Amino acid sequence: MSTFQAQEAQEIHQDALLQKQNVVGVAVGYKESEGVTTDEVAVVVLVEEKKPLAALSAQDAIPKEIDGMKTDVVEVGYLRAQQSARDRYRPIIPSGVSIGHYKVTAGTLGTIVKDKTSGELFLLSNNHVLANSNDALVNDPILQPAAMDSGQNPADVVAKLERFIKLRFIGDPVETPPVTPPTDPPPIPPGETPTPPVIPPITPTARCDIAETVAGVGNALAALFGSEKRLTTQSLSAQIASAPTPVRGMALASAAVPENMADCALARPLDPFMFSDNIKNIGMVYDTKPPALGMRVRKFGRTTEYTEGTITLLNATVNINYNTMYGPRTARFVGQVITESMSQGGDSGSLIVDITENKAVGLLFAGSNLATIFTPIQVVLDALNITL
Repeated sequence: MSTFQAQEAQEIHQDALLQKQNVVGVAVGYKESEGVTTDEVAVVVLVEEKKPLAALSAQDAIPKEIDGMKTDVVEVGYLRAQQSARDRYRPIIPSGVSIGHYKVTAGTLGTIVKDKTSGELFLLSNNHVLANSNDALVNDPILQPAAMDSGQNPADVVAKLERFIKLRFIGDPVETPPVTPPTDPPPIPPGETPTPPVIPPITPTARCDIAETVAGVGNALAALFGSEKRLTTQSLSAQIASAPTPVRGMALASAAVPENMADCALARPLDPFMFSDNIKNIGMVYDTKPPALGMRVRKFGRTTEYTEGTITLLNATVNINYNTMYGPRTARFVGQVITESMSQGGDSGSLIVDITENKAVGLLFAGSNLATIFTPIQVVLDALNITL
């Protein structure tokens, strides 16, 4: 089986897998057997903690195969956006050191980047490092070192928040395209019959997803109130398909979960000449490279400094926990890359670099004591309209 076939199976089944207890992500990687990594590609289910089969209910057990593709279960621990503490650098501030929004504990300065349109130089890191997980305003102060590392506002302000990609948390409304106000139809010529409006059909896949979601809720309520009647996805699909357009739209919206591609942000340096894109212990990075299974990578971050690791999973969909001003929240990310554990709190924002060619591979933003998670670098560059 190929990586492409595994990704197809993942796309079809990951929503159902993510609803199982203890599951925090789904990805594609090489299957492990008795502690040895094989060359067989599998759909990999990520769990906070591996549990014996006897401790799981039938509905929470992971099937050994899906659509003929082998599955594997990997324990990754409690995934969180990584924040924590380090030194003050003057007169030149290298990449890879402590930085952060004045209300944030601490994170890492990834590197210096250039705006594609204006050519201006900016500082690259995460949203949760520079924009306080959406709770910041453009031009807010950025400190080096960060507040947790004794950075002071205004004495240690070295930049201002420029822009960021907004994080979308589970429970947030799913954004939909604006609706164009209806216009008066053109007059009907005498003797002609008006044509009824065409309502686009819901695809079988979408109908099934909606039906499963609504049926699950309905059956739970029925069981709670002692009813013996149960909804089936087939009968409910038919009802949804025949429902008026507004009803179908409500069903689609209720089944959706906001998805994120990247946790990233830019800051405008007060003095660009204070900053160096020379990453400590790594050097200059001039080009990019897509991640690949088995690739050896490295990073320099403010907490664990220089570390190396191997890419173990691609195309990961993961739920990441954030501490926000409104309390703990969870955000779902898609298209992410996972390595062996090579970071701790405070390393968020580190640039992930290929060992053999010293090319940028991604931007680190989350992890646990068992795994590190980063976004492919091209996704970040495109989202922020920048180049290295």
